[in-house]
Amino acid sequence: MFPSAPAAGREDTVTLEEAQERATDAAGWVSENWSTWLETGLRILLIIVVAAALRMVIRKTITNLIDRMNRTASAVDGTALGGLLVNAERRRQRSQAIGSVLRSVASFLIVGTAALMILDTFKINLAPLLASAGVAGVAIGFGARNLVTDFLSGVFMILEDQYGVGDTIDAGVATGEVVEVGLRVTKLRGPNGAVWYVRNGEIKRIGNLSQGWSTASVEVTVRADEDLDKVRDTLTEVGAQIAKDEPWNERLWGPVEVLGLDSVLLDSMVVGVSAKTMPGQDVSVERELRWRIKKAFDAAGISIVGGPAELTEEDAADASAGMAAPSAYASAASPQSLAASPIPPPASGPKLGK
Repeated sequence: MFPSAPAAGREDTVTLEEAQERATDAAGWVSENWSTWLETGLRILLIIVVAAALRMVIRKTITNLIDRMNRTASAVDGTALGGLLVNAERRRQRSQAIGSVLRSVASFLIVGTAALMILDTFKINLAPLLASAGVAGVAIGFGARNLVTDFLSGVFMILEDQYGVGDTIDAGVATGEVVEVGLRVTKLRGPNGAVWYVRNGEIKRIGNLSQGWSTASVEVTVRADEDLDKVRDTLTEVGAQIAKDEPWNERLWGPVEVLGLDSVLLDSMVVGVSAKTMPGQDVSVERELRWRIKKAFDAAGISIVGGPAELTEEDAADASAGMAAPSAYASAASPQSLAASPIPPPASGPKLGK
């Protein structure tokens, strides 16, 4: 009997010698590259471990620094020193914003550097990747330049502590009390209750009315014939009394000063009063000063200009003193009235046909 021929299209079977040869080649290739694989794996593992540990240490350090800042703010809050500094809530929000920015920047730098080192371990050419990233960064920068400007402006505003929650600021485009400070938008509440959302990049200048100290200024207008020494003594007594009463003794950061005469007119005089106050308390101090000055002047018999003037005996005896002089235009037959009257129309002539 003859052996049957192999079927058409059927592959030749692999012999035992060929299989052994292929296994030997594979084992040799693995044995040759095993050290390289092990070195690459250990390098990648080391990069990941170092990056994770470094990121954890830096974030923990930043968090501890922020917590220490918050504890310091809480320790001085409610004391005399705390009144000169910003309040604890404002410091807490500011420190949290700074901590969030620092943690995000640290994580981005560490993770990005680790990713580039891992790619370099795989022998990947980073030059095209970095060039593409640079071009993409430029394109994104041009497209989102307003967003980048807002973000950078917000970061510097927070770092420099230009304003915080509770401050009254004049941002140029809007004025009001700061409700929320973000890295991109600052939220203000205006005097009429409107909430303004102002982009940080649009703020060109800032006037903070709640930092340092404020000045309460009051102008008192009295009649020109009042005794100046009596007016000054009364105002000094009012200033000394308000400096002793609660809660005005805490809101006043200096004595109430009588500045003197601001202006002198024929029928009135203006006396200026000023006091240094706690930031943002100048309006309330001015209102209280006006209230107390009015009561003190009424008790001392000092008249404040604004009411009806009292008539003297000579003015009351001469009833015609307040009357105007007669006018030449009062009589219709006077030359002045005739000259001012319109020219009468010409008399009509005889009708035609008669």
